Amino acid sequence: MEIKKYTEDILVKSYQCDRYGFLRPIMLMNFLQGAAGSHAQELGVGRTYCDQHNIAWVVTHNMVDIIELPKFKDRIVLTTWPSRHDGVRTYRDFEIRNQQDGRLMIRATSQWVLIDMNTRRPLRLDEDLATRGIIDERAWDISFNKAPDFDAEKTHSVKCRFDDIDVNQHINNAVYAVWATESVGFEFRNTHRLTGIEIYFEHEINANTPDIKIQVKLEPDTSYHRIMAGDTEHAVVVCRWKTND
Repeated sequence: MEIKKYTEDILVKSYQCDRYGFLRPIMLMNFLQGAAGSHAQELGVGRTYCDQHNIAWVVTHNMVDIIELPKFKDRIVLTTWPSRHDGVRTYRDFEIRNQQDGRLMIRATSQWVLIDMNTRRPLRLDEDLATRGIIDERAWDISFNKAPDFDAEKTHSVKCRFDDIDVNQHINNAVYAVWATESVGFEFRNTHRLTGIEIYFEHEINANTPDIKIQVKLEPDTSYHRIMAGDTEHAVVVCRWKTND
């Protein structure tokens, strides 16, 4: 099946930005997640198809390279496409470019699995889902490795809010980016800008998990975050930073 890339033209609005006018991490991750869902729906394997078959797409890795953070009033073009697949995993890439001159601002890649909603276990794509085609092109040709290990220096506590839970009855993917970036502390965030984020998802966090601990290691240009509920490691997040100009 021949497919086309999916694109969205976006005007960055004030409520999507931080105090300095740059796109907030949760909005960036929501942009990527929303475009992926819209394209899947367009290809016939999105929300409607999943609801009919009691299955769901679950992201296992999100890797985002931020060359330039979009700002308030920027007009940007978000492009996404499925770039690879194997028996269990499928891969989706993204680009965000400035609408006016086409310069690349963000590149990203992600890995997904299809799960049975009853068992919460992955399904083989060649058995449970007809191949809908790929575009053999990578926005960012990197490997999906295991999450890095690290020795935490502090622990940050957060609560699972009602609005953090999505329609799949677990913490929405974009919330992990908020937890990680907030756990570095206000002073660090106030003097640094995000240049990249890697999220390694291991176990979903459901609506009945009210208390989350984030173990943090902070370096000058990198922060490491281990998302814990009790003794279970649910995700690891790595953030890249640069000092504000």
